[in-house]
Amino acid sequence: MGTRESIRTAVRDVVPPAGLTRALAVQAMVYAVGSGLFHAGSAVFFTRALGLSAAQVGLGLSIAAGVSLLGTVPLGGLTDRYGPQRVWVVGLVLNAALFATYPFVGGFAGFLAVVVALAAVEAASGVAVQVYSINALPPAERVTAMAYQRSSLNVGFGLGAVISGVVLTVDTMAAYRGMVWFIATVFLVTALFVRRLPRLPQVTRPVEPMGRLAVLRDRPFVAVSLLSGLLTAHQTLYLTVLPLWILTHTDAPKTVIAGLVLLNTVLVVLLQVRLSRGADTAPGAARASRRGALLIALFCLVLPLSGLTRGLLTVAVLVAAALVLILAELIESAGAWGLTATLPPAAQRGAYVGAFRLGSQVQYLIAPAGLTALGVTTGGWGWLPAAAIFVLVGLAVVPVVAWAERTPRLGAEAPEQAGTLVP
Repeated sequence: MGTRESIRTAVRDVVPPAGLTRALAVQAMVYAVGSGLFHAGSAVFFTRALGLSAAQVGLGLSIAAGVSLLGTVPLGGLTDRYGPQRVWVVGLVLNAALFATYPFVGGFAGFLAVVVALAAVEAASGVAVQVYSINALPPAERVTAMAYQRSSLNVGFGLGAVISGVVLTVDTMAAYRGMVWFIATVFLVTALFVRRLPRLPQVTRPVEPMGRLAVLRDRPFVAVSLLSGLLTAHQTLYLTVLPLWILTHTDAPKTVIAGLVLLNTVLVVLLQVRLSRGADTAPGAARASRRGALLIALFCLVLPLSGLTRGLLTVAVLVAAALVLILAELIESAGAWGLTATLPPAAQRGAYVGAFRLGSQVQYLIAPAGLTALGVTTGGWGWLPAAAIFVLVGLAVVPVVAWAERTPRLGAEAPEQAGTLVP
């Protein structure tokens, strides 16, 4: 009987309940098939199909990242003005149109125009996706629904990576053109799916709406954003720093890197919902963020041990370190969702969610170089100050969130209207 109950619980943690939560999870999986396909095959597509050099690709993507950083707050405000569902649908259609133009890009200038436009669209539509989930669901269901979406995203990413493997094996211009046109079609299908989701009631706006960058004057919230954003460094650690460490400081085979990526995908699917419980209030989300930070610090102390071991013991240490970092990722993600679901005011949620995403954008600028320098190029001793940084962030996040809770939000006059849908 206990085994049956365990199986039922495991299924509930993977399969979302019927209704809007399941619909949002399904669209996330469909979208991720296209997104995962492109992420897995983009480097080869840019160099083989578009004829760009690695330096040109890197420069273009860096410029696009800068656009995303600068645009995330003002473009997030579009969600408050036009509604999250409309911005989301338009963003998907624009994504599809931009991907469809990729085969006709001629040279670096065309490539730059497309990737910059895609970055701007993502800055706006990424906020709209999250705001729709928050506005459409009751407070007690928001974090769980976003956890189901994250789980489904990983399933979609996996399917996209498999398709990408087929494209890379065929390795023809026709295959690469077909890849981006297939991705464009996936985004259009997702747009149709999103358009059929329940419509949200119009949120009451303040008489005098905020300026596009006014949210940055909310110092407690910006502080929460920056701290939470620093904790998204678990992504950089797992996908960039960990592989570099394995290649340069251990005797583990290169295939371990692929195995650890697969382990991450599987555990996110199986455990994200379960480990997100308790993060649906601001204090609960703050505590989850603290646990995530301390687990990242623990990873920084465990991983260097793999540079001192040999053979199977090295692999065992790497798996242990990866498990710690995966737990940090799952718990920290839940904390971030809880903070975005509880702290922003309903009338300015788009602007505030955009400001919250600013923290992770800052992380993407500093963490790859900073953590690689600390953890890899120092030979190992740099993991100690890296761990200390995450301990300090973990200790700071709970009191900073409490400070933000005590401080009235800008544009907070409008009442909460979540969970009331228009059929």
